[in-house]
Amino acid sequence: MSFESQKILFQIYREGSFNRRYRVVYFTELGDGNKETEINRALAGETVFDGFIKDFKKDEAKAIIERYLQDLNNGAAFDADRFQQDLRAYIPS
Repeated sequence: MSFESQKILFQIYREGSFNRRYRVVYFTELGDGNKETEINRALAGETVFDGFIKDFKKDEAKAIIERYLQDLNNGAAFDADRFQQDLRAYIPS
């Protein structure tokens, strides 16, 4: 059961390695098997945005984030204001 007060911490970052792809990590959803690797990967990159999304309707929020990642990886500039506006309904108050 998911309550609206539950939230997921995420970070959009650009890889520090050769290919410099934009990625997202959902910290509060990491399991023991991938936690250390994913956190280290994110820390080695350049933070673009971090915040929380509501657990309630998280799949819709993740779809928005994925669209932004596709745009970023295709050369678009990141517009933090537009991003927050698009995620407004999914950001905990």
